[in-house]
Amino acid sequence: MKHLVIACVAFWGSAHLAAAQASVSQLTADGVDVSIDLDAGQFSVGSEPLMSWVRRALHIVTGYYSRFPTSSLRIRVVPEPGGGVITGKTFGYRGGYIRVEVGRDVTEAQLTNDWVLVHEMTHLALPDVGDEHAWLSEGLAVYIEGIAREQAGNRTQQDIFAEEMRSMPRGLPESGDRGLDHTHSWGRTYWGGAIFCLLADVNIHRQTHNRFGLQDAVRAVAEQSGGLVTDWPIERVLAAGDAATGTTVLADLYAEMKDKPVSPDLPKLWRELGVELHGGTIVLDDTAPLAPVRAAIMQPRVSRAQS
Repeated sequence: MKHLVIACVAFWGSAHLAAAQASVSQLTADGVDVSIDLDAGQFSVGSEPLMSWVRRALHIVTGYYSRFPTSSLRIRVVPEPGGGVITGKTFGYRGGYIRVEVGRDVTEAQLTNDWVLVHEMTHLALPDVGDEHAWLSEGLAVYIEGIAREQAGNRTQQDIFAEEMRSMPRGLPESGDRGLDHTHSWGRTYWGGAIFCLLADVNIHRQTHNRFGLQDAVRAVAEQSGGLVTDWPIERVLAAGDAATGTTVLADLYAEMKDKPVSPDLPKLWRELGVELHGGTIVLDDTAPLAPVRAAIMQPRVSRAQS
C-alpha cells in the first residue's frame, strides 16, 4: 500500500478527502492547474492575499525545480482559530493534494513569510520512499524550503543559517541512535534529514567544483519519477540523483549514515562556509574556504549544467 501522506500523519482515506468543501477557486500559474477549496469569508484578510500566497509558493517551488512537480494540484485551506499558517499535510492523490490549516486572523505579512506551503509543495517532487525513509522526504523539504525561498527573494541567507544553527543540532544522534533508517524521532526525521541534505549539497559542489549541487540531483529525480505519485526504493532515488551530478555522493553518504550514528562537526562546517554568529547576528564571510560553495548553493539559476 502506498504511503501517500507526508508530514508524519496517518493516511486519511478517500472519505476524508471528499469531505464537505468550501467554494472552489481555480487558477493557473507556472504551468499548474490549481483548484483551491477556500471559504475566504472565514479569513480576516479576504481572498486575494490567500490566492497570492498560493501563487507565490508555486513560483518558489517551480523556480527551484525548474518546473512544478505536478501539472495539477488541489489545495484545501482549512480555517482554524488564531493567526499564522499552522500546519499542512501532503497526499499523493490524483497528482497532488495539500490540506493546510490557516488561522482565521492570519495577516498578509504572515502569508508572505510562510514556509509551510512551500514545504508541503516540495514533498510532491520526491517519490514515495516508504516510512522507513521519512527522514529523506522531510529532510529535503526542510532543507530545500529555505534555499528555494532565498533564490526567489523571499528569505535571506542570514535567516536560513540562523535557523540552521538554532535547529539543526536537534538532528544530531543521541544515545541509542541506530542511524537515519532506524531512528524515527522528530529531531532525527526532520533535522537529521536536513543534515544529510546539507552535507550532500556541500560535497556535490566540492567534488564538481560548483558545477552541480543537490538541486540538480533532486530536479533529475522529480523529472524521471513523476514525484510522490510513484513508489521508488530509496536506492533508486539516490542513484538517479548521483547520475545527474556525475558523483556517488548521495549513495556514499547514505551508506555512511543509514545504519549508524554520524555526528558531523556542524560549527566547523558553517565556519568553512563563511557563516558565523556575532552578537546574535549572522555574518557572512566571503573569504572563508567554502564561501564559493555557499554562494553557488544559493545562486538562482535555470540549470547548473549551463553555468
